[in-house]
Amino acid sequence: MSGILPFLFCCLLILSCTNKEVAPPAALMPIPNESQMAWHEMEMNAFVHFTTNTFTGKEWGYGDEKESVFNPSEFNADQWVSTFKETGFKGVILTCKHHDGFCLWPSQFTEHSVKNSPWENGKGDVVRAVSEACKKYGLKFGVYVSPWDRNHKDYGTQPYIDYYRNQLTELFTNYGPVFEMWFDGANGGDGFYGGKREKRSINGATYYDWPATLELVREMEPNIIFFSDAGPGVRWVGNERGVAGETNWNTISPDTLFAGKAGIEKLLNVGSETGNRWIPAEVDVSIRKGWFYHAEEDSLVKSPEKLLDIYLTSVGRGSTLLLNIPPDRRGLIHENDLKSLKGFRDLLDHEFKTNLSLSAKVVANSYRGNDDQFSPSNLIDGNNETYWTTNDDESTGSLEIDLGRTIQIKYIVLQEHIKLGQRVKGFTIEMWKDNKWQQVAAATTIGYKRIIKIAPEETNKLRIKITSSRACPILSTIEIF
Repeated sequence: MSGILPFLFCCLLILSCTNKEVAPPAALMPIPNESQMAWHEMEMNAFVHFTTNTFTGKEWGYGDEKESVFNPSEFNADQWVSTFKETGFKGVILTCKHHDGFCLWPSQFTEHSVKNSPWENGKGDVVRAVSEACKKYGLKFGVYVSPWDRNHKDYGTQPYIDYYRNQLTELFTNYGPVFEMWFDGANGGDGFYGGKREKRSINGATYYDWPATLELVREMEPNIIFFSDAGPGVRWVGNERGVAGETNWNTISPDTLFAGKAGIEKLLNVGSETGNRWIPAEVDVSIRKGWFYHAEEDSLVKSPEKLLDIYLTSVGRGSTLLLNIPPDRRGLIHENDLKSLKGFRDLLDHEFKTNLSLSAKVVANSYRGNDDQFSPSNLIDGNNETYWTTNDDESTGSLEIDLGRTIQIKYIVLQEHIKLGQRVKGFTIEMWKDNKWQQVAAATTIGYKRIIKIAPEETNKLRIKITSSRACPILSTIEIF
């Protein structure tokens, strides 16, 4: 009996070690907050530029436009938002006030608003209509409120800051919830300024006292995402062409961004691998040449094929697409824009119709602790919360996908589990062809989503190699189309 007890003890010890749960990887900071993660998952949002410029033919109104010029004949916010819903957009950002200072809601703090236009006898409210349409169709609602105001007499002084904050309070208390607040870098210049045609300059770094203004908004909308060149929620992508960087880090150090800095557009486009804040790039681009509707651009609406290209260089590079679709003078999305949007949706549905990885088998050269919770099978389970990863001392890895049959491949979609940080610095894709592995693509970052388009090729196997990573790679999804 004395020999049996030690033997049993050793068996129990071995079992307890074998069953010990393998710990998940530690987060690689910085990481997205809950609002930023929800923003990533939206993927496509609509931008709507609509104001007096729509009726004057301008892109930037001077601020002296009469309220009477704003008079859409068939305004229909339901037509806008239902179209966005049908074509795959998840949110709408409305230009509630552009640089001309005209307010699309009946603000009590200015006469320069829809309340003094002939539209709906001065009883109309574009902001209300769009906010309610978003609720009706299940889209999130966002606001663009220009800090520069070419109409207001006090612009450049403290009373204007009080006015601007009063406007924000009106919008956030009466038209919420608001998921994103968008403002650009246009700060001062020529304007009408209450009848004084002059140029007013400001110190953009201090005049608006942004920390206090943003805190005011956060008190009303705690989960708000703020867009500007440097965030703090999401950053500008550095161009208006619809192109995120082929290397696109969601991280950046905002104190490296300032007006006039050489190469700032490239920095915004690429981000920084060692950035100390999670501030991802938002890709803003218009379906037309301009941001506001102009009849002479009716023949220049981007084609469905061009929109698909933009999708691949925005969403397909780990960013979120913000596509501007400006209503015409009727207050409707123009027929040419509708046709292009619906064609774009048809192309997306066709190109990404059948995910071939769902019936595939995936094996990895290694996975974390040989624990099934980190198995490569997680990559094709349709659940973004599960993932494959390696041990902490491994910054590379290889995944082989057996499709079970020979089939033509055009797109490979990869996603990192960015809740634990962005990690991958380089990867390759190989295809089994002529009885050997042949490289068909190589790229750098992945982030929330990376879509690799290749020349259509037939194969029965793919191999993805993570060649470089800031820490153990963590992938949540592989899709093949």
